[in-house]
Amino acid sequence: MSLRNPKIGFVSLGCPKALVDSERILTQLRAEGYTVAPDYDSADVVVVNTCGFIDSAIDESLEAIGEALEKNGKVIVTGCLGATPQRILDKHPRVLKVTGPHAYADVINAVHQHLPPKHDPFLDLLPPQGVRLTPRHYAYLKISEGCNNKCSFCIIPNLRGKLASRRIDDVLREAEKLVRAGVRELLVISQDTSAYGSDLHYPKAIWNDLEYETRFLDLARGLSSLGVWIRMHYVYPYPHVDKIIPLMAEGKVLPYLDIPFQHGSPAVLKRMRRPAHAENTLMRIQNWRKVCPELTLRSTFIVGFPGETEAEFKELLDWLEEAQLDRVGAFKYSPVTGAVANNSDLHVPTELQEERLARFMTRAQQISASRLKKRIGQEELVLVDSIKGNTAQARSRGDAPEIDGLVRIQRGGKLAIGEFARVKITAADDYDLTAMLLK
Repeated sequence: MSLRNPKIGFVSLGCPKALVDSERILTQLRAEGYTVAPDYDSADVVVVNTCGFIDSAIDESLEAIGEALEKNGKVIVTGCLGATPQRILDKHPRVLKVTGPHAYADVINAVHQHLPPKHDPFLDLLPPQGVRLTPRHYAYLKISEGCNNKCSFCIIPNLRGKLASRRIDDVLREAEKLVRAGVRELLVISQDTSAYGSDLHYPKAIWNDLEYETRFLDLARGLSSLGVWIRMHYVYPYPHVDKIIPLMAEGKVLPYLDIPFQHGSPAVLKRMRRPAHAENTLMRIQNWRKVCPELTLRSTFIVGFPGETEAEFKELLDWLEEAQLDRVGAFKYSPVTGAVANNSDLHVPTELQEERLARFMTRAQQISASRLKKRIGQEELVLVDSIKGNTAQARSRGDAPEIDGLVRIQRGGKLAIGEFARVKITAADDYDLTAMLLK
């Protein structure tokens, strides 16, 4: 091998939590002198970080591993699908190593074994915020690993383990480094953000001479002092979530909640074994909007869950109509190997799942279009993500990157990516807004 630094190819699949895992692995490898290869041909070894949640994600992961083997030949596999290594090895026996999710040390050791580092890491320069795979102006901030919930359709606790929260001072220090490096928006992620700190029994810690408890509300308070957008994802609707809404009304945290409601029928939610399913979420949504009228709510739903009747599906549609959620995603129930729900003999036929998904998304689209139309004429602060010709593509406070809508700023081609701009909304379609720049 030549004296050049060894090159790592990296394929990162799955959710933002997996993306953070990839960033941590790459940060460590870069600290040791490895460089990131732009393609398979120039890589000495390829790491594939997989997803193993549903069948389509498993198929995508296995396909990515196969492509890496075909185009490079030296492949290390990690991530959620790695929790069932035999499934990978049966399909791709030539992989060099298989490790499970957030097994950082195992991945690094595998890289060392097959591609030893070539230098003294203390002589290398690495940015203090580490290596990131997102644009410079926003970053995901993972506050915990794993999950204690026992949802019948999910195997995340088996893949990623039980809830393991990071101490709040550790999280806040990382957030501070990211902001110093130019991040303008922090997206808080975990499997269950509302449960943050419960596994540690909410220990206290000092950060910037102030005392905080390792819990959801104090995390929001601490992050709000950094002067950037703070966006909360994967928030289960436990009662203590109510306490964060005033912070949103005061402008300290973005008025945005990503809550995985999953369904609107109490009977289906019970079969799903969803936490907090007994709470009156519709009443709480109404109360949240009274405190913070500009609150944006996004959620995901499962249609065609085993045993879902037409009456239960109509309950879901009625619930959606009353909740008036701003951003909605949905998918058909898909059996996940090892999930309790697979044991049901009441599976909904695929054709009926398709029909219900279409009906659900049509209604969600109508609600989205109606709510966006009401924003025409309003002045808003937006964050610029990209420039296309003389149009800037930005996001409002109610839009998370990659999953929500856009604000297209006409004649905004001279704006800087990663900067805030003040705009007036001039038009709306089903999911996106059009705006003009205010001077």
